[in-house]
Amino acid sequence: MSDFQQQALQLAGQQDTPEWLADVRTTGARQWLKTPWPTRKTEHWKYTPLAPLQRSGFQEWAGHTADWQNQIEFLELDATRLVFVNGHFDAEASSAELPPEIVRFGNANAEQQAVIAEHLGQIVDSEQHLFAALSNAWASEEGVLLHVPANAVLRKPLYIVHVSTPTGTPATANQRVLAVLGTGAQASVLEHFVSTDETQDGFVNSLTEVSLGDNAHLHHYRINLEEEHLLHVGGVHANLARSAQLRGFTIAQGSRLKRIDYQVNHRGEGAHLDLQGIYLPRNNQFVDYHTNVQHCVPHCTTNEVFRGIISDSAHAVFNGRIHIHQDAQKTLAELSNKNLLTSPKAEVDTKPELEIYADDVKCAHGATVSQLNKTALYYLQSRGIGRDEAQVMLSFGFINELLQEVAEPSVRDYLGARLAKLFSVDETLLKHVQLEQ
Repeated sequence: MSDFQQQALQLAGQQDTPEWLADVRTTGARQWLKTPWPTRKTEHWKYTPLAPLQRSGFQEWAGHTADWQNQIEFLELDATRLVFVNGHFDAEASSAELPPEIVRFGNANAEQQAVIAEHLGQIVDSEQHLFAALSNAWASEEGVLLHVPANAVLRKPLYIVHVSTPTGTPATANQRVLAVLGTGAQASVLEHFVSTDETQDGFVNSLTEVSLGDNAHLHHYRINLEEEHLLHVGGVHANLARSAQLRGFTIAQGSRLKRIDYQVNHRGEGAHLDLQGIYLPRNNQFVDYHTNVQHCVPHCTTNEVFRGIISDSAHAVFNGRIHIHQDAQKTLAELSNKNLLTSPKAEVDTKPELEIYADDVKCAHGATVSQLNKTALYYLQSRGIGRDEAQVMLSFGFINELLQEVAEPSVRDYLGARLAKLFSVDETLLKHVQLEQ
């Protein structure tokens, strides 16, 4: 057992947790203990450096801080907002009233507790996902349940903001979301991970579980734009029943350690997944996306597209896997990963995988790694555009197609402003690139 695993169990013992979560916590702790700590010889972690976790010595929970509001920019949308600061609920920054479909674990009534007990920790395979087991061991009253009953529509999107602030000593926050949609239900969920501008000293472990009933529809957004010193390991795990649809969008900047897993299981015929992702590491940052889509039954479809811009001396990892089981006939699945290196020191490891055991399927996968097109760069410069601006235009054009397909306008507007700041250009230039696409 590693030092971090021992520290993690000690942290679990410091929590005040509802008794009805005891079984989930006990099972998670047992799984966490018996799972070997990943090394560079562990296939799914061979490119992901966990040394920052080992060195930092996280021995306490992060506390709630008050001086953060002026540094955080929320998305401007009509939504039910829940704000957590270092894992602690902030009532003042959150919506005053919550609809009946949304509740914090600590405020759940008997019926809602039953829903949580039925689904929490059951969608994710904690034997295969080490930090999911840790999230189970750390389950607390600060989790969020979204439960939309059959044939109902969540009137406003659920907007969950996870704010990280420095606490002076290495500290930990655990963030948990459970979304359960009944037959024919519809909802939108936005998870926004953000931090103040100061150098961060914390570790965030986040896990979202999604259960979609027959013909249920969910739009899910995951935005990771924290300061580059924060350590973050997260995951989204979903089960899709018959004709269910999950449309996901994720974007992440890098950090000292950023690992995000997507595990989606097609459990019912006719289920559909549309997953798009963007990663933008720079400086000496690191980001790792691992996706695993299981086609267990016939007539399901998957469309997965990820694009990355890796700058300076940054390192990105993408591992995308689609597994077509023997009974999953008539499957349609496509996986694409494209990467743009804007520096000779930038690095990416990409591994798209198709594992097919059915014979009546239509599948495709591919990956590319390229640099800025010198001819296009020269053309723009010959038209009076500076080299730096030309690089930005070409880089932004590389990901703009995915940004324009984001269904929520407020997300597009927010990311446009943030990318303009990230690329250190006037926002009007990015709007010009959008018009040219």
